[in-house]
Amino acid sequence: MKTYEEINEKIAAGKAVVLTADEIIDYVDKNGLETAAKEVDVVTTATFGPMCSSGCFLNFGHSKPKMRITEAWLDDVPAYAGVAAVDVYLGATQLRYNDPANLYHPGEFRFGGGHVMEKLVAGKKIQLFGLSYGTDDYPRREIRTWIDINDLNQAIMVNPRNCYQNYNVAVNCSEKEIYTYLGYLKPGMKNLTYCSATQLSPLLNDPFYMTIGIGTRIWIAGAHGHVYAEGTQHAPSCKRGENDVPMGGSGTLALTGDMKRMQPEFVRGVSLRGYGVSLAVGVGIPIPILNEAILKYTTVRDREILAPVVDYATDYPEATGKVLGYLNYEELKSGEVTFMDKEVKAGSLSSYAGALEIAEILKAEINDGRFLLSSPMAPLVREQSMKPLVIRENK
Repeated sequence: MKTYEEINEKIAAGKAVVLTADEIIDYVDKNGLETAAKEVDVVTTATFGPMCSSGCFLNFGHSKPKMRITEAWLDDVPAYAGVAAVDVYLGATQLRYNDPANLYHPGEFRFGGGHVMEKLVAGKKIQLFGLSYGTDDYPRREIRTWIDINDLNQAIMVNPRNCYQNYNVAVNCSEKEIYTYLGYLKPGMKNLTYCSATQLSPLLNDPFYMTIGIGTRIWIAGAHGHVYAEGTQHAPSCKRGENDVPMGGSGTLALTGDMKRMQPEFVRGVSLRGYGVSLAVGVGIPIPILNEAILKYTTVRDREILAPVVDYATDYPEATGKVLGYLNYEELKSGEVTFMDKEVKAGSLSSYAGALEIAEILKAEINDGRFLLSSPMAPLVREQSMKPLVIRENK
C-alpha cells in the first residue's frame, strides 16, 4: 500500500500524517481501518522506565604520557576496561565501590552506573580514576582527573536489552515483605507492581516485528539511534492472545545512541531499595503504516493486553514457571484490581505520562522533517525460546 520511500518523501515535504499510538485508536474507530490506513503515514510509540540491561562505551582520549587503562572507576563506580587503551564500558547496574549492598538488608543502593550516566548526560563532572601495569608504549600507571561529557571523544549508549514486549506483574504471596527489581512488595499480596508503557509500548504495537527490526531508526533519550540487534533474552515463541499480543515477556531490543545528544530528563539513575541500581531510559519508535495489517496492530488497547501475575516470593526466584493468572493493563492502570478474591493496590515503575510525552516529541520531529524512517536491514527472529542455565558437573 505504501513504502518507506513514499512516507519519507511526505515527511520531507511536511505532508505526512503522524499520530501517536494513543491517538490512533480513536482515529480508526471514527474513520475505519481502510480509510485510516490510506490517510495515516506514521504512528509513534514510546516507553520510559527502568531498563537494567543498559550501559555505555566511553573513550577518554590519551594522556601524556600515554596509559593503557586496565582498571577504571567513574565516581567510584567500577567500569570494564578490558576493551582498549582508553575505552571502558560502564554498566547501569554496577554498584559504587564499597557499597554495602544488602549487607544490612534492605540496602539503599544510592549510587551506581545508572547515576553516573545520568550525571554525564546532564553535563556534570565526574571523577575518573584509572590504574595500569604499564608497558613500553603505555608507561603511565595511574591517573586521577575530573571530566564531563564534552571531554570525551565518544559517549555511546549501548543497551543489550531494552523495550521488553510485555512483562510480569509482581505479587508477594508470602508472609514477609520482599524487595525486587519491580519494587517493594507487601506480604499477603497487599500490593502488586508492573512495568510497561502498555498501549504506547513499541513492541506491543508491532507484535510480529513487521516494521521494527535490526537497523530501525529510533529516538532514544533525545538522540537519534537505532536497533543494532535483537535484545538479549529475546523469546518471541510464547503464549499469545487472539490479537497476537504476547501474554509474557517475549521480544526485546538492543539499542544504541549518542549520549552527547541526549536530554537529561530521559536518562535517570534509579535506586531500587533492597535490590540494586538501574537506569530509566526514554525510547520512542515510529511505526510506518505500510498497510492495514500494520495499522490494525497499532490500535491495541490497554484492556486487550494481558500480563502474567507471578509470585516473586517463590515462583519467580525458584523459576517454577507458574503463573497465578492474568490481568489487563486497563485494570492495572486503575490503581486497584480484584485478583484471587482480593482487592490489591497496583503501582507502575514505568511512566505512561513520560512515554506519552516522548511519543508526542517524536511526532513533532517527524512533522518538522527532522526524523526520517529507516527500513530494517534484517528482521527480528519471530520464533525463539529462552534457554535456562543448566548447572552441570564437569565429567
